[in-house]
Amino acid sequence: MDYGRNITVPRDFYLIAFSNSEEDQHIVFLGLLLMYLLTVLGNLLIIVLVCLVPQLHTPMYFFLCNLAAQDIISVSAFLPKLMAITITGDTRASFPGCITQIFLFAFCACGDFLLLAIMAYDRYVAICIPLRYHLIMNPRLCILLMTTSWILCATSAMCYSLFISQLSFCRLFDINHIFCEPVSMLKLSCSDTTHIQILIIIELPLIAIFPFGLILTSYVYIIYTILKMRTTAARLKIFSSCSSHLTAVLLFGGTGIGLYTKPESNDSQDIDKMLFLIYLGFVPMLNPLVYSLRNRQVQSAAKNIFTKYISYWQCKLRVIHYT
Repeated sequence: MDYGRNITVPRDFYLIAFSNSEEDQHIVFLGLLLMYLLTVLGNLLIIVLVCLVPQLHTPMYFFLCNLAAQDIISVSAFLPKLMAITITGDTRASFPGCITQIFLFAFCACGDFLLLAIMAYDRYVAICIPLRYHLIMNPRLCILLMTTSWILCATSAMCYSLFISQLSFCRLFDINHIFCEPVSMLKLSCSDTTHIQILIIIELPLIAIFPFGLILTSYVYIIYTILKMRTTAARLKIFSSCSSHLTAVLLFGGTGIGLYTKPESNDSQDIDKMLFLIYLGFVPMLNPLVYSLRNRQVQSAAKNIFTKYISYWQCKLRVIHYT
């Protein structure tokens, strides 16, 4: 088929995000802004606490710190642009901007699965072989796991973004989505996308199936260990130590898997937008609450930091007053 007159490399795409009235757009903007601020501030608080409080210098909180940093990257890559579209009505997204969003989306999606798998292994070692926990989960291994994860995800995301940047597109640049979602962009392409499909087939077991299998295997052993305990109190105590991670797995994994496995329907595009908004904004916002801030150790650390901070400024004000 001859696409000679219809193929071009676009300068801009146009995102068809939400089709609400002008009054509703302001409500949507305020909701997105609140979601963004809560996500950034909550995850920044986690990072600050883990860095400043020696009691939190453990493998679990080291991984949490990385998850918080990844959540900040995720919401900062998508929500500001979506807020700008909502409040200004300018739906244009530059081609380099779309490629950047594809890179960050692939990077964060890959990181979610790998990081949750690493955390599941950490919980497995802590619960099933606690006497060897500090020997196995030593600082060198933790840094190696995280470095490998970030490098692998960055490489995977770079491959996707480079391949998509080389595609040609028909003269239809409207993306019916809240961001430059890769599958939606592939549907607009007039080029052969076989190489991208092969990349997906190759990487899917590595960045999705294997981590998900590791998570399931870890929890099989964890549940088996819990069932062997004699007292209910001991079971509840051990289960509570991994309940937050299990909640995060259900939130991230359930939403992420549902994005690409749900059946097609007449309203599938609107459902896609809502699921992606939950995945990209709502889940990272819940992460500090579900995973860390409800933890007594984190609450105690936050209280101590704020107490020291308030005491410091009270002393400074007294010095200024007397001088």
